[in-house]
Amino acid sequence: MEVNAFDPATLILIALLNPAVIVVAVVMGRRADQWQKLIVAAFAASLAGFSLYWIVTTLGFLPVHALGGEAGIVLLQFLFGLVWAAIAYASRR
Repeated sequence: MEVNAFDPATLILIALLNPAVIVVAVVMGRRADQWQKLIVAAFAASLAGFSLYWIVTTLGFLPVHALGGEAGIVLLQFLFGLVWAAIAYASRR
């Protein structure tokens, strides 16, 4: 599968289906004892997700040719991480 240059649908799919974002957000959201910590969980999930994305593309498992929008991926992963963390925070009670 080849990733096309700046395709918004691809950016959303990368952010939504990144397993590092989901795992970090859920684990940190479940352990949060205040709702304010969900923002920290989302930020950590976004950074973990982008790190995984960078490693996968550097090793060549996901061929990327001028994707563009890397800041958009981080922002979308933050938003999706916030949603995952909020779901985990709400389900722990």
